[in-house]
Amino acid sequence: MTAFTTVLVANRGEIARRVFRTCAEQGLRTVAVHSDADAHAPFVREADVAVRLGPAPAAESYLSVERLLAAARESGADAVHPGYGFLSENAGFARAVVDAGLTWIGPSPEVIELMGRKDRAREVAERAGVPVTPRFEPDAVPVDAYPVLVKAAAGGGGKGMHVVRAPEALAEALARAAREASAAFGDDTLLVERYVEGGRHVEVQVFGDEHGNVVHLGTRDCSAQRRHQKVLEEAPAPDLPDVLRERLHDASVALAREVGYTGAGTVEFLVAGGEAFFLEMNTRLQVEHPVTEEVTGTDLVAWQLAVAAGEPLPLTQDEVALDGHALEVRVYAEDPYAGFLPQAGTITGRAWGPVRRELAYTVGDEVSTAYDPMIGKLVSHGADRDEAIAAMLDALDASFVLGLTTNLGFLRRLVATEDFRRGPVPTDWLDDHVPPELLNRPAVPVRALAAAAESLAPRSDDSPFGTLDGWRVGEHVPATLTVEDATGTLHRVPFPGARADGERPGAWTIETDVPGQALVALEGEVWTLSLPDGTRRHRGAHGAADAEVTAPMPGTVLSVGVAEGQHVTAGESLGVLEAMKMELALTAPYDGVVTTVATAAGARVALGDVLFVVEDE
Repeated sequence: MTAFTTVLVANRGEIARRVFRTCAEQGLRTVAVHSDADAHAPFVREADVAVRLGPAPAAESYLSVERLLAAARESGADAVHPGYGFLSENAGFARAVVDAGLTWIGPSPEVIELMGRKDRAREVAERAGVPVTPRFEPDAVPVDAYPVLVKAAAGGGGKGMHVVRAPEALAEALARAAREASAAFGDDTLLVERYVEGGRHVEVQVFGDEHGNVVHLGTRDCSAQRRHQKVLEEAPAPDLPDVLRERLHDASVALAREVGYTGAGTVEFLVAGGEAFFLEMNTRLQVEHPVTEEVTGTDLVAWQLAVAAGEPLPLTQDEVALDGHALEVRVYAEDPYAGFLPQAGTITGRAWGPVRRELAYTVGDEVSTAYDPMIGKLVSHGADRDEAIAAMLDALDASFVLGLTTNLGFLRRLVATEDFRRGPVPTDWLDDHVPPELLNRPAVPVRALAAAAESLAPRSDDSPFGTLDGWRVGEHVPATLTVEDATGTLHRVPFPGARADGERPGAWTIETDVPGQALVALEGEVWTLSLPDGTRRHRGAHGAADAEVTAPMPGTVLSVGVAEGQHVTAGESLGVLEAMKMELALTAPYDGVVTTVATAAGARVALGDVLFVVEDE
């Protein structure tokens, strides 16, 4: 048995808070490490001890093995939990922790090294009898093999992953995937495999201990993805034939046994019809682990701590039971109606519905461009899938975030779609088959306008002429109020007590310090509505000229593909901006001539900086 008393979490945000919570319940001392950007973050405040790592760039803080080990020495930590992301699947870090005499809360460095790489994991899967998709050498892909999937051999999270449908697109996809993989994982090795159209992403949670015990804790479906980034997860995976489900369970346990796995791991599969193909094994706790906890009644972080201490698994396979259905949505600071562009800003207000919440931030915290823009996760549970969906919709209806744009409204609309409610969707649903209206900014709902009118309308007084009821001699004319939305569109709204379909507005109205303005939260969206003011223009009138291509967010210019005087066509790439670990294409707004190139490769730019000017021919 390995005893430890102080756990350092080599991570940040909601996963650090999640681990701290279980550690506190078990009487363990906790250590937070942080960059300068996170100095005042909630996870730092909640730990028993906090140690500064360095500046905001991850390479100088959360990805610095030397600084993390120094923080462990300084704080007296005798165990390290890696969370997920950053160095959680880095065998070198795990080995350095063990060599320093500390307890590593995860699988052995050797197993991480073996299974953390998709190419080596394929070989292990084949030895364990787990089916895999056909693989091709990057420079020898048969013409009849398309579509194929290019993906990074190291790391995960959808980074360095691209679907290629034609031979002429392969070279560009390989180059881009290599860049992304090198930046994210320090390794540009790539795999090219058969891409299975219309498949589902189904994964199995496994756990092993040092005594040779391995169990599974059921399946999860993570098929609602955008560009291979998970948006919504559920457990257990719905609509799987019993025979296939058991095959996935057995294959996952066999794979874990093959490598002598200890701790938490996830075996991921692509399921299409009655077929299932091994994708990869994640040698860490997953972002979506709460849905498994909800249906199994377990605490997977507590299991990790027990296994790391040398204890046997808390349950045998026969004792693992599933109860009901669970759903998780990831709440991001991003604009779903502008290509899911990451957002930054300070959270000035928020409310959350009555479900389990795993949050990275609270009111007053800044969401910066330095790291992943996930604000947190909402997790619902029900007796069955329909009940879990209903609980999630209720929770999203009661949730909002002020101060920056989020995807809450999009998530609410996604969960409510007939496609999702009818059953599991394929992995390409959000990219290729989603109803178009889901990705378009919705019109201001009548209920939101009604709530704003009731808030902004002049108040009645006690005089006979001060009652705002629309009464006139010989007739009754309903009172109306003109309200302006953020685009400058005017709406005439009846008041007071405006109704939509006979119902009350049912929206949250938030007071602001701006006279004549109301914020209305409805179904996850936040609407800014105002009384018209002829002395000001709405915010859309203050945007850059159509000819100007500006930086949509702070970042680094990766490349510039045009020169002044060059003729371009609408949509043609002018350059590429890297921000929040994403590559954003900067394109020509219309056919024209590039009259200004105001940036260069490697330049750091701020939000709104003019990078190019294209004049209409």
